Amino acid sequence: MKRGDMVLISVLLVAALIFLVPRWLGGSESEKNHKIPLTATITVDGQLYKTVELTEEEQIIEIKTDHGLNILKVHDYGIEMIEADCPDKVCLSFGFVDKKNQSIVCLPHKVLVELEGTSGGVDQDETDAVVN
Repeated sequence: MKRGDMVLISVLLVAALIFLVPRWLGGSESEKNHKIPLTATITVDGQLYKTVELTEEEQIIEIKTDHGLNILKVHDYGIEMIEADCPDKVCLSFGFVDKKNQSIVCLPHKVLVELEGTSGGVDQDETDAVVN
């Protein structure tokens, strides 16, 4: 390799590091600042049970019905089912959901949790422009 090749490779590596290092050091904060505010709509047996705004603060929601008990945990701008007394416990496998249009379902207890964007954010499904 010639000296010019080494200089070119060094310049490219430095340029790549300049762009990548800030993302590694503080990328998560920037993403949270631009996150669309979400709400979780909880329905039991097709009827609205509760609507919850997803915030960073921890909040526990207990859903006691004739069908059984489900416990939801709101934290870090998302929600997850942390406990259920249904026989199959499939609802626990949905994990932490924090994106619009995701859901958690517990069929034996007829519980449905749907995430929706609020009017304060930009809706990704809306038309941006129409061109003739």
